[in-house]
Amino acid sequence: MNAKLKIHALPAGVLRGFPAAALQYQRGWGEFHDVPQMMFVITGGDHPIIVDSGTPEPEFVREHHGYDFHRSPDEDPLRTLRGIGVDPDDVRTIIHTHLHWDHCGNNHLFPNAKYVVQKAELLYAVDPAAPTRTAFENTDRISPPWAPMLNRFSTVTGDVEIAPGVEVVALPGHTPGSQGVLVTSGGERYLLAGDTCDTRANWEGDDRLAHIPSGSFTNLLDYMESFAKMDRLGAEVIPSHDPAVLEIAEFG
Repeated sequence: MNAKLKIHALPAGVLRGFPAAALQYQRGWGEFHDVPQMMFVITGGDHPIIVDSGTPEPEFVREHHGYDFHRSPDEDPLRTLRGIGVDPDDVRTIIHTHLHWDHCGNNHLFPNAKYVVQKAELLYAVDPAAPTRTAFENTDRISPPWAPMLNRFSTVTGDVEIAPGVEVVALPGHTPGSQGVLVTSGGERYLLAGDTCDTRANWEGDDRLAHIPSGSFTNLLDYMESFAKMDRLGAEVIPSHDPAVLEIAEFG
């Protein structure tokens, strides 16, 4: 039987005045919201597992991405990790739902970790299409934050068990190699959905769609197939940028 696992949602800062239409496809034009950034940690197994290492320093974000990003001292990644009793040196595995800048900006904090990503994601991130280069921090001004530790990356293809109770699930669409992390604990199943679901509204849908894609994607047909796959999983979906997730803070 799998160990009793727990998922911790840790705050990593806030993007202020973020356009709603970037989070929900063809919705919320002219509306702006504060969007939390997060790092997730799975504890209760042999060692803690990080899911997405979060957003880089505010000054860097403002300079290179142009967003009004703020992080309080209480949201510093090292501080939030130690607040749940996790030493970065003890982290052996980091799973990236995808390689956008706000999901892998703190990889350097984990000197002993190996990184798990879909092969399709890594291949795309090496030479992304021009409109997506900034999101992958692969431009003539900046290099991807994961590049210095490329030798510690392990790629997977499709759905793969990473540890007892922890499985990656391929969910392409938002990016070519987007993936979720399915956590099974105590008879419950939780899906860390990455940016396939930025907010609960993406998953809960509206009167037009059962599930609403993000405003950012590389393949809309793949995206809708990934939603159908998530329906079949029957897990509780945990979005990546919803303030309600931080209010709950722990799952499992």
